[in-house]
Amino acid sequence: MGERFHAPLAVHVFLREEERVMLLRRYNTGYEDGNYSVIAGHLDGGESVVAAAVREAEEEAGIRIRPEDVRVVGIMHRREDDERIDFFVEVRQWEGLPVNQEPHKCDELAWYAVDKLPVNVIPYVRRALDNARNGIYFDTYGTFGFVNGRA
Repeated sequence: MGERFHAPLAVHVFLREEERVMLLRRYNTGYEDGNYSVIAGHLDGGESVVAAAVREAEEEAGIRIRPEDVRVVGIMHRREDDERIDFFVEVRQWEGLPVNQEPHKCDELAWYAVDKLPVNVIPYVRRALDNARNGIYFDTYGTFGFVNGRA
């Protein structure tokens, strides 16, 4: 029997203010530079999805989120160059004003209407935002073929 498969785990934070979402434009990272994403990062070992969301929001945007204000709105099994599991959470309450805490990785942090996103939002992030708006809790993305009518 071979070694058990392990997939990286990441959390993506949909910081929401009414019908707007906070987006950041990636810069100088080597992955999707120039395209928009959301506050996000990998889970540390032994860390919950909620704890990772709280940590990433403070690291990337300088805001404090209470764990009880984090709501999981989606999960995506994604396969592009590698295979991973992404958790998407929504937060509508926080302390502090969001500011770009990582200018070496992000050259813009701004609010956008969820129904008028920039054209260059990373495709799987755009899909996850659409899923959350439409009540779709689980999805696959990438080179899996069709699952539940979605590629």
